[in-house]
Amino acid sequence: MLAREVVTTLTARGLTLATAESLTGGLLAARVVDVPGASAVLRGGVVAYATDLKHRLLGVDADLLAARGAVDADVAAAMARGVRERLGADVGVATTGVAGPEPQDGHPAGTVFVAVSLSPALAAGDGRVVPLLLAGDRPAIRTATVAEALGLVLALVTG
Repeated sequence: MLAREVVTTLTARGLTLATAESLTGGLLAARVVDVPGASAVLRGGVVAYATDLKHRLLGVDADLLAARGAVDADVAAAMARGVRERLGADVGVATTGVAGPEPQDGHPAGTVFVAVSLSPALAAGDGRVVPLLLAGDRPAIRTATVAEALGLVLALVTG
């Protein structure tokens, strides 16, 4: 289970995690919390489902949101960085996209961006954003997004 691996790895390295979620609606944080010992690493999470909350709670640039909408690689990166900074974590992870079944802002269902932001003490660069085009119904897209986000955390923390 990826969440268990994330918790084990972060615990062993003395690192903390914060989540910023849109299309996953708290599912990512819930998967981490399912793991015994998660309290050692999870600082907290922000579900910023509405676009204005991405700006107000996570510090995503309002002009960026107005120009591109919430389904965007740069928005995902800003969400991850914003939650990491605001919650005082070493690692921030974010999800944004379209779970469906209808398109949003011209993007088809399954268009997803996951992002990880690392504190400057961990990496010279800030992190990474991965664009995804996922298939399936709404629950399948949300579940696959969580798996991709956890996998990206592991890749960057252990890489």
